[in-house]
Amino acid sequence: MNKLKPALLGGLIVGLLSAIPFVNYCCCIWGIGGGGLATFLYMKSSPTKIGPGDGAMLGGLAGVVGAIIYLIVGVPIAYFISGAAMEEAFARANVHLPFTGFLLFLVSGLLGGLVLLILAVIGGLIAVPVFEKRKDAPPPPPPQDFVG
Repeated sequence: MNKLKPALLGGLIVGLLSAIPFVNYCCCIWGIGGGGLATFLYMKSSPTKIGPGDGAMLGGLAGVVGAIIYLIVGVPIAYFISGAAMEEAFARANVHLPFTGFLLFLVSGLLGGLVLLILAVIGGLIAVPVFEKRKDAPPPPPPQDFVG
């Protein structure tokens, strides 16, 4: 089963909902939820039981997709909405940072993307014990010796 489609759908949730102003206040929920969604969607189409490693991988893939979407969509939105106000607030507070402007937002976006990645992995790990209800396959029967 291909893991890319569930990871893209989960990453879309992580990235877009974390980038939209006011909705992004729940970014931790979107990160965990996107990783969990990717794992859930993969689990529904997988013929075999999946384990925590699969959940972490799916959450990680969704987190990478979400972080990229967040960087492409969220950082420019944040810069245009609050860039000037933030620079003015730093100037009034006499705070001097080694970088300002869009670079400051880019660095914060990279850190935010890393946090979303970690949260999506956690969501993928949580989804496995919550949603995976299939039992392990029974062990194969022992070999029989036919003496003839």
